[in-house]
Amino acid sequence: MGIPIKYGLTITAGVAVWIIVAHRLVPNPQSKIHSLGAIVFFNLLQFGATYFGIRARERVTGQKPIFKEALKVGVSISFVYAISSSLFFLAVVLFFGTSLMGGEPGAGTLPQWLVLVQAFTGLFLGSMLFGLVYSTLISFVLAKRLSESA
Repeated sequence: MGIPIKYGLTITAGVAVWIIVAHRLVPNPQSKIHSLGAIVFFNLLQFGATYFGIRARERVTGQKPIFKEALKVGVSISFVYAISSSLFFLAVVLFFGTSLMGGEPGAGTLPQWLVLVQAFTGLFLGSMLFGLVYSTLISFVLAKRLSESA
């Protein structure tokens, strides 16, 4: 279980650094840095950590994992990332308020609690969905084939 924790927390640490640095350098929450830039960075970080986590599993076991094992590792990394990043953003909202949240169009007309619920749901489910897609693609490429085991 150490590999998913290590790589999932690595993604969360990268996300935290991005949020802190981006909001210090560009304080306007409507900026493309906080929407498009964050999406690109978070997904590249998640893809890379998933890839390196599956490769780490391969190094630990000394053999290529089968598809199911590789997929399990990748989804586990994404689950740790989803939980830990949600906890990070919860701490940010509790200590700093919503000033570090990106400004989504129309969010100003909705109640604050609804905006927060949508943000956390999107973060958690998006992390898991993209994690499943990335894990599937990476596992397909890296997994041991039946012809290799014969």
